[in-house]
Amino acid sequence: MSWSRTRFRGTGKGGRLTKEDVLVHMSSASTQVAEPEKVTASQVSISPPAAKSVEGVRREPMTRIRKRIAETLVTAQHTAAMLTTFNEVDMTAIFHIRKLYKEPFTEKYGISLGLMSFFVRAAVLALQDYDAVNASLDGDDVVYHDYVHMGIAVSTDRGLVVPVLKHVEQMSFANIESEIKRVAFAARDGKLGINDLSGGTFSITNGGVFGSMLSTPILNPPQSGILGMHNIKERPMVVNGEVVPRPVMYLALTYDHRIVDGHDSVTFLVRMKELLEDPARMMLEV
Repeated sequence: MSWSRTRFRGTGKGGRLTKEDVLVHMSSASTQVAEPEKVTASQVSISPPAAKSVEGVRREPMTRIRKRIAETLVTAQHTAAMLTTFNEVDMTAIFHIRKLYKEPFTEKYGISLGLMSFFVRAAVLALQDYDAVNASLDGDDVVYHDYVHMGIAVSTDRGLVVPVLKHVEQMSFANIESEIKRVAFAARDGKLGINDLSGGTFSITNGGVFGSMLSTPILNPPQSGILGMHNIKERPMVVNGEVVPRPVMYLALTYDHRIVDGHDSVTFLVRMKELLEDPARMMLEV
């Protein structure tokens, strides 16, 4: 604080400031409240908020089918104790059979002999041995099924749908291929009915058609199991003590651990591996 002798004259000798003069002045100054400086609107510079960039952004409402798919997947994540186990399948034998019988099969039944019928048939036989994978929970009860209603995941422009092949355990390879073709076309044309999409007891999804090497499929409630197929790649395998290239597919089984024990899930996939690597066992059901 500075003092000016022209404004303040002390009471001391020769007008000098004394200690008492300083204390009196400080006491009077503390009782005065300075008015805030008035600022006019013209003096205030208000910067507008930065505009959010919308370049390259497109907003669209979810379609009804996409919203329903999302609700189902979230329900599965929140209600089931999902766990995934894996195995690999040497596809050599199936490739050999398809090469030998693809043309006679098509000539007789009017439909191509694909891979899916082998997997569906192998799953049916494995499910008959491990019925917990084909079961579902209803409250505190486990509901077992003596039949197999197989859901086959189909990708469409509107989203993924899972039409159901009813009583697939009674179908031949030709029936399976024919039904898969029928529901696939109906799904892509938007002609599936409620009956086509309900009642499934187990599902198969094939990410391999899009190049997926490995995945962990999400259950389709209230089912307790879903099989994930993947792409087929030439991989080195040891056969009779020699390393040879073989077409190999990785399989994934996601299951509800509340119903299916680890032993059953692993041996279910082992059973499928045995059937797929030796397709004659599917014909003989051994």
